[in-house]
Amino acid sequence: MKGMGGNMGQMMKQAQKLQQQMAKMQAEMADKTVEASAGGGMVRVTANGQQQILSIRIEKEVVDPEDVEMLQDLLLAAVNDALQKSQEMMSSAMGQLTGGMKIPGLF
Repeated sequence: MKGMGGNMGQMMKQAQKLQQQMAKMQAEMADKTVEASAGGGMVRVTANGQQQILSIRIEKEVVDPEDVEMLQDLLLAAVNDALQKSQEMMSSAMGQLTGGMKIPGLF
């Protein structure tokens, strides 16, 4: 039974180290960005690795007061694509950190 305590202590140290690495990686994700576009680049959205939208650029040629719905659709498509790319970037970074091991609740 004595050996179990040592293993548990080692596991706790590894868990703490992993937690610190994850916190560092999440902070680094704030500085990494992805860009998505819709309408042939007429609408571009940039998001960071923390799934925050940083910028939206709309070319004036796509702004048509008679067809606001098209612009809304392009924005929605670009934002959703940027968020998906952001999630993929985070999942990839987490996979590298955890060696591909899935940890419920993390991503």
